[in-house]
Amino acid sequence: QVQLVESGGGLVQPGGSLRLSCAASGSGGSIYVMAWYRQAPGKQRELVAVIRSGDINYADSVKGRFTISRDKNTLYLQMNSLKPEDTAVYYCNAAQAFKDYWGQGTQVTVSS
Repeated sequence: QVQLVESGGGLVQPGGSLRLSCAASGSGGSIYVMAWYRQAPGKQRELVAVIRSGDINYADSVKGRFTISRDKNTLYLQMNSLKPEDTAVYYCNAAQAFKDYWGQGTQVTVSS
């Protein structure tokens, strides 16, 4: 059982920066994989970045601009050079054993 609490979303101007955080808590074993997803209105949810034991992968659209990191069970997403197309609800995801857990989501809006 994992509970995920996200923070850091908000309104930012194009070219600005924002850092999202996700705190995982609970019991039932180790969290092996943590990831960030996002979903814009009218679009499918997409994987933004995933981290596992130092192995990191990013969506092509955010490479060079976003950085995912993990400190034990706290996940971060540093977002730089933000673009309007980055506007979406960002979700934290964690995998424990054979189950996936999701945060409630945090809104990121990039607009001038």
